[in-house]
Amino acid sequence: MTVAVPKLTLERRLLREHTLVIACDEVGRGALAGPVAVGAVAVDAPRARRRVPEGLRDSKLVAAHHRPAVAERAAAWVQASAVGWSSAAEIDEVGIIRALGLAALRAIAELRAFGVVPEDAIVLLDGNHDYITPAGGTGLRVQPVIKADRDCASAAAASVLAKVARDDLMVGLHDEAPAYQWARNKGYASAEHRAAIRSHGLSPHHRASWAIADAPTLLPSRWITAISSVNPSGPGPISPVAPCANKVGAPVTHSTVCLR
Repeated sequence: MTVAVPKLTLERRLLREHTLVIACDEVGRGALAGPVAVGAVAVDAPRARRRVPEGLRDSKLVAAHHRPAVAERAAAWVQASAVGWSSAAEIDEVGIIRALGLAALRAIAELRAFGVVPEDAIVLLDGNHDYITPAGGTGLRVQPVIKADRDCASAAAASVLAKVARDDLMVGLHDEAPAYQWARNKGYASAEHRAAIRSHGLSPHHRASWAIADAPTLLPSRWITAISSVNPSGPGPISPVAPCANKVGAPVTHSTVCLR
């Protein structure tokens, strides 16, 4: 199978009309546990004339053992880079789409420390939906591009940087709750992760508002307390048959844990 190599064609075209391109891509959107991360990188015209860093691809196409080195080369290539976060608790509170927007805005805000003026840039966002503007990015010019992480080198750089940062965070969280094997599955819905949920229930790092199939019908009391501290109205009704739980990872109302 031929692996797509990202180019700078779109970035160079956009830089004819804008002084800077800020590319954003998310990681962790479909996970059952842990935060969502959005990487942001700034690329100006001089950097867009350079060669794309060796091995740079959409993070999903880069072998795990190669990603840290690729991320290091990507960070050295761009003008500035940052990763923004939205926690599992925040995802439960505001929903995944708004959480993505907040994480993106946090990453873009961090770029200011490197002299980047986001209002002067065009924001190249991987995907077909602008989740940044509704989250508060009204002063930004956002251009969603489908498969930008595959085709655009700047978005691929944002993808790899976010992936490495989030994977490192999940490896660190593994020590808090080793039963879920987050060092291996990074919070995604692997068989071992779902088996651990069946045995141990949900942790405070799980997205309790999501439909997590095969989870037990009762949560440990200490975790209900932790979740309730984030959502004062409580974790909501817990039903052995959830009408909204069509598949693992499907977001539902923010105060309901759908179990079956």
